[in-house]
Amino acid sequence: MAAVRREPTDNDRSFSDDESTPLNNDIYSGSNRTEPAGWDVFRVLPPEAESISTANQQFLETTIKVIKVIVYLVTFIIVLTAGVIAKGSVLFMTSQLRPDKTIPYCNVEVGRQKTFTVSVPEEERVAWAWCIFFAYIVPEVGTFIRSVRICFFKSWHRPPSIDFLIIFFAETCHTVGLALLMFAVLPDLDVVKGAMLTNCMCIVPGIFGMLSRNNKESKRFAKVIVDMLAIAAQITGLVVWPLVEGEKKPGVWLIPASAFLTSVGWWENYVSQRSPLAFVKALGRVKERMERTRYFTYIFMSVWKGVTFFCSMLLVLHMRGQSVPNFLAMFNTGFSEHKITINEVRPSSTSTLSDLANAIPTGETTEIDAAYNTAFYVLLIQICAAYICYIFGKFACKIMIQGFSYAFPVNLTIPVTISLLIAACGLRNGDPCFFHNSIPDYLFFDSPPVYFLNDFITGEHAWVWLLWLLSQTWITLHIWTPKCERLAATEKLFVNPMYDSLLIDQSMGLNRRRDGEDDVKTEDLADIHKEGMDEYYETISVQTEGSSSTPGKQVKSSDSITRIYACATMWHETKEEMMEMLKSIIRLDEDQSARRVAQKYLRIVDPDYYEFETHIFFDDAFEISDENDDDNVVNRFVKMLIETIDEAATHVHETTIRIKPPKRIPAPYGGRLVWTLPGKTKMIAHLKDKGKIRHRKRWSQVMYMYYLLGHRLMELPISVDRKEVMAENTYLLTLDGDIDFQPTAVQLLVDLMKKNRNLGAACGRIHPVGSGPMVWYQMFEYAIGHWLQKATEHMIGCVLCSPGCFSLFRGKALMDDNVMRRYTQRSDEARHYVQYDQGEDRWLCTLLLQRGYRVEYSAASDAYTHCPEGFNEFYQQRRRWVPSTMANIMDLLGDYKKTIKVNDNISMPYIGYQMMLMGGTILGPGTIFLMLVGAFVAAFKIDNWTSFTYNIVPILFFMLICFTTKSEIQLLFAQILSTAYALIMMAVIVGTALQLGEDGIGSPSAIFLIAMTGSFLIAAFLHPQEFWCIVPGIIYLLSIPSMYLLLILYSIINLNVVSWGTREVQTKKTKKEMEQDKKDAEEAKKKAKNNSLLGFLGKGNGSGDSDEGAFEFSMAGLFKIILCQHPANDSERQQLSRIAESLETLSKRLENIERVVDPHNMHGTRRRSISRCEGSHRGALTEDKAEEDQSRSEDEEESEGTGEPRQKRDDLVNPYWMEDPDLKHGEVDFMSKAEETFWKDLIAKYLYPIDANKEEQVRIARDLIELRNKSVFAFFMFNALFVLIVFLLQLNKDQIHVDWPLGVKTNVTFNEETKEVHVSKEYLQLEPIGLVFVFFFALILVIQFLAMLFHRFGTISHILASTELNWYCNKKVDDTSTDALVDRHALDFVRHMQKLRGLDNDQDNDESLNDPDRISHRRTIHNLDKHSRKKQVIGTLDVAFKKRFFAISAENGKAEAAGTPVLGLNRKMINREEALKALEIRRNSVLAERRKSQMKTLGASKAPSEYGVTGAQAMAAPRHRVSVASGVSLKEMFEPPTGSVNHAYEEEPSSMNNNSSVRLANMRSSNSKWKAPSESSRKNSRM
Repeated sequence: MAAVRREPTDNDRSFSDDESTPLNNDIYSGSNRTEPAGWDVFRVLPPEAESISTANQQFLETTIKVIKVIVYLVTFIIVLTAGVIAKGSVLFMTSQLRPDKTIPYCNVEVGRQKTFTVSVPEEERVAWAWCIFFAYIVPEVGTFIRSVRICFFKSWHRPPSIDFLIIFFAETCHTVGLALLMFAVLPDLDVVKGAMLTNCMCIVPGIFGMLSRNNKESKRFAKVIVDMLAIAAQITGLVVWPLVEGEKKPGVWLIPASAFLTSVGWWENYVSQRSPLAFVKALGRVKERMERTRYFTYIFMSVWKGVTFFCSMLLVLHMRGQSVPNFLAMFNTGFSEHKITINEVRPSSTSTLSDLANAIPTGETTEIDAAYNTAFYVLLIQICAAYICYIFGKFACKIMIQGFSYAFPVNLTIPVTISLLIAACGLRNGDPCFFHNSIPDYLFFDSPPVYFLNDFITGEHAWVWLLWLLSQTWITLHIWTPKCERLAATEKLFVNPMYDSLLIDQSMGLNRRRDGEDDVKTEDLADIHKEGMDEYYETISVQTEGSSSTPGKQVKSSDSITRIYACATMWHETKEEMMEMLKSIIRLDEDQSARRVAQKYLRIVDPDYYEFETHIFFDDAFEISDENDDDNVVNRFVKMLIETIDEAATHVHETTIRIKPPKRIPAPYGGRLVWTLPGKTKMIAHLKDKGKIRHRKRWSQVMYMYYLLGHRLMELPISVDRKEVMAENTYLLTLDGDIDFQPTAVQLLVDLMKKNRNLGAACGRIHPVGSGPMVWYQMFEYAIGHWLQKATEHMIGCVLCSPGCFSLFRGKALMDDNVMRRYTQRSDEARHYVQYDQGEDRWLCTLLLQRGYRVEYSAASDAYTHCPEGFNEFYQQRRRWVPSTMANIMDLLGDYKKTIKVNDNISMPYIGYQMMLMGGTILGPGTIFLMLVGAFVAAFKIDNWTSFTYNIVPILFFMLICFTTKSEIQLLFAQILSTAYALIMMAVIVGTALQLGEDGIGSPSAIFLIAMTGSFLIAAFLHPQEFWCIVPGIIYLLSIPSMYLLLILYSIINLNVVSWGTREVQTKKTKKEMEQDKKDAEEAKKKAKNNSLLGFLGKGNGSGDSDEGAFEFSMAGLFKIILCQHPANDSERQQLSRIAESLETLSKRLENIERVVDPHNMHGTRRRSISRCEGSHRGALTEDKAEEDQSRSEDEEESEGTGEPRQKRDDLVNPYWMEDPDLKHGEVDFMSKAEETFWKDLIAKYLYPIDANKEEQVRIARDLIELRNKSVFAFFMFNALFVLIVFLLQLNKDQIHVDWPLGVKTNVTFNEETKEVHVSKEYLQLEPIGLVFVFFFALILVIQFLAMLFHRFGTISHILASTELNWYCNKKVDDTSTDALVDRHALDFVRHMQKLRGLDNDQDNDESLNDPDRISHRRTIHNLDKHSRKKQVIGTLDVAFKKRFFAISAENGKAEAAGTPVLGLNRKMINREEALKALEIRRNSVLAERRKSQMKTLGASKAPSEYGVTGAQAMAAPRHRVSVASGVSLKEMFEPPTGSVNHAYEEEPSSMNNNSSVRLANMRSSNSKWKAPSESSRKNSRM
């Protein structure tokens, strides 16, 4: 029966997942909003311009999907083809081992009218037997090498003796069984029967799989029945061929033993600890322990298996009549030249050509040369095919295309092989010369009889084999439904890390792991509630203790939910930069909301679900108030953030919305602002007062590490095991205040974290944003640095720096010893300021590496950040980066032995690579100097010494400038030199091009230039999204002297400067500080004047400023003569000052009187006008500005004594900054006592502001200068010695050079006198400079290029693994149901249905705006009028979703299409009516389930059909409860009207029937939670 459709009731509509408090009723409802005047109805539409991170996103996604479809097909073809070739090659080799095998021989070359047969000689059989052995041993050698590498470079554990014996027994059985199969069974069977038999290798896995099933599995009884049938089918395969072929071929009686023993090798994958049998449980524990001891065990097992297979091979051959000494002696003969004997036969009258049993030999024989290389070629083909099948199969599993491109071809291998074998054998039997030109005529498969081929389909053999194939498919059914994560490691994909080459398809099916990662189920999410110590932990969820837990541990499955804290550090960002960061955060908020709502309302489990919270740490967030020096207010950058957030939300959601004003919370470190974003995640801005807590980025990082990981996690009242799991799945997303990224970029980094638990940090691809030549230079520099340098570090070791602008750090790694605690170390030495404070991100990564963690780079995770646009700002930034980079790398290299021992990912070759780079950095200026010297010689045709002089003089002068002048002058001179060098470099490029044209393409310079340019171009082509980053390469080339010579010198010489250098603004000063500055300026001015010549001559004639002169002469400012000078009269000035002071005192007293008479400031305008008038008059009276400030200060002190008393303030109760009207009067709240105590203790121990001790500052400055001097001296000496040695060698290049073998010029001269022809060769000379340059930089370039290729392949795999295909080509049979439709497209449905734009069937943008032809028809006035009447759009995504979700009707789908954005999906993929029907069914199922849960709670259980939902539909939905993070029970949530009703989201009665927008009702002030507690109650709560 069809389900009875039920309209959602008021209870259904009002159900909300609001955790605690609505966003704000009076902000979103519009009922309290003042209606705009009729003249003020014009509007600014939300911009349609996309962020850089979203540009061309749709085109890119489509391209990736097309590529993934191609990869689907190509991988399927390769895996299937390689598997068939590998299987066919093994059968071909075993077909040559039977001694009495005779096949027809092609008579094309020996006699067309005759018939010949041929038998394989003993030499050939020996060669093929050795080929089978080598084919088996190659994967075992790979296992041995891999095991040794991991045990040597990483950690290893010794297994218990019982585990080792079990593995030893199983692997020995498997090896012996495989030897019996290869050397005894298959040679006695034809290839078709042999291929069929390989489907019967699953007996032991089938038995263990059946015994491992437990009561918790669904439909256990039916599965056990099918298991028993599959095992029975496998057993029939052991007896069919012995019964049929046993009389003629005794070797087939070994089939039961060989198949059973071979299947023992895959036991481990099919045992489980959840089995009800104790024996299987024990084996399951062995399996678990093997995860840690596998590689140590298989160092010995791989060797033992090779020895066992070899001995078994000799034993089987001996039993079959082969002499073992002859077998060993004929090894060389079998693979070298030998003869093949061909016998002429005459068929009998009753036999056919293919039936040679009755053929009569004529006695004539012919010998031909054997194609002895054939065995080697077949062996090579088999090895390559098996490896390719395994590699591409693993690739398919990693990128999540396992079903079609792994499981399907693995199961098709035997059917396709049998089909091809039947066809090939049929063709060969019909014509022995059919394969004459491809396969040697004396070699072929052991063909089945002709009648077998003709009757294969109709005979019983095909049906029996079909049972074997189906039973193998059932036993390996797990390969169709993978559970592993994207880009899973090999150890998570396969039980044994390598494969079985001789049975490749069975190995890939039975060795693929059955037990992937357990998914977090919806019932786990349902029990999540707050367990934290403070109210801000409600987003980061923890499961209750009552849920199911791991045996022996109090760990909940929900503890492994990904928790992401976005931690942004801000300082003096511009509005545009803030906008990009806020838009990125709001996009993450929108994505998290979609995943949460999909799990809650559509009842799906999202493997990529995460909890999210944002923390912004604002340095120097306060400044002195204009009213009083003792009060602080937030600075203009904080106010800019508050103003920008609404605009950012409008950009993202494409409709004009307003975020609720932030909650204001005083804090021991300053203050806190808390926003609730439209997706219900929190964004918390921590405002730092540098007078209360240390400022700068490193200390902000210490703040959020200790707050989020120390206080929020470690102080939870839960078990240690749960904290361990939560710490491993908690990540800190470090951001800069100007970063721009997409949620997918974060997800890609999370994928890396899930893939490798030893991964401590992961960074993405950083793209510089801005305009101008400096930005263009950085575009190329960043591109090359990421394409080559970071990719190389990732592939051969670890990334050394995960930049704080966009990186993901694992909480557990940061909490480890010597990481977070050591990161709090105060800089007490000069080198600490360089290493710790100038490069904090690199130092943090260095600490992680030294603790053994890995740092990786994901090129697919794109982020965009603003970079310096000016030359000075760029130099200042790199002045910090260069010394800190060198200091941290030197720290790592200095302790490399310990690091190699601790860190499995850092090896000696990697340390050697880093030493090469460090040497190149140190000798970089000398190398560039030598390059310039050589370029001058080549381009300007001057000698070496002249070129040396021209280049050394400006460099020495620049060094002198850097030592003696201020930074501004240094940068100015650097700009001038950079410009000059750029012009010179252009001339050098032209001269070099001419020189290359003369020397030819074979010259060393040309080869290196082509190689470098080619590598850059190939890298650009492999990064198509970033291809145009290669264009600014010409600017990079012109800037080489500036960036690698001048910049290095500037950075090293200014090593003692530890200021930040960028984004610095002038700090607001107090009045006393300004007065002191003025006094100091006046004193300095007087002192300078007195020290001058005029001051010396004028001594004793007055003080200067107070003197007057009757006559004054001057000559263009060169000199000045003053005659008749006398002191000025000050009486008039003093009288004016007294009058001004009296007037100011009267005005202050009048203001005090007005405050008492008019406390509500009704006449404030008048007072302000009077104040302005007084100020102007006073400005006229007080001529001296210093006197004005002095009098104003005195007046303020006087008014304080006579006016109203100043309000008493407590920084943790009523700080002055919270009264700032620019904070939009949000709710006032206070910290919990526990959190307040935490912050006080943290500040007291680690973050207390460092006192400005002048003596300590002088000591640090002196130490920094000393460190600078030592570094410069060492740096200078290294480069001087390098330049001296290479330059002296260059001067003697005629004696010391290398003749270059390429580009040789041949000179032919003819001597007319002697009639002789002289031929001479002129070689190009590789000079010392070129020799150093080529061998050093070319080696680094080759390493980086190869690493880039491998890393690019991994990146493409990561992108493909993260791409979902919603096309018909990717649909399965199960995807056709309505439940499957919702499950597959749940996130897309929610993302469209939670859109705030168009919630009331009204779009913000007129559809004719983008159509030039319809401008004249644009309804501008109507749109303005409609907009002025429209209510403010609701600002929460979940309410928007629920409004549309509960209004869905499949019957009226067309009428509701406009208000249901789910129809905005691709209509080619999803039918509109099907989507609406599926969502309606899912909605009714969820509602019925909730009511059933409610009725059970009330003790009144009713059938689901009473609610309009059939039993089938109710069963279709999973039996889970909804997640309520606020801790509100289901009974309270659904019980009207006494339940937990969200008044802020209650619909008005008039809006229930017309499906209008959900309005926010006005809450009475008595019920509002946004009222701040009084001061007395606040004090009582703190006691």
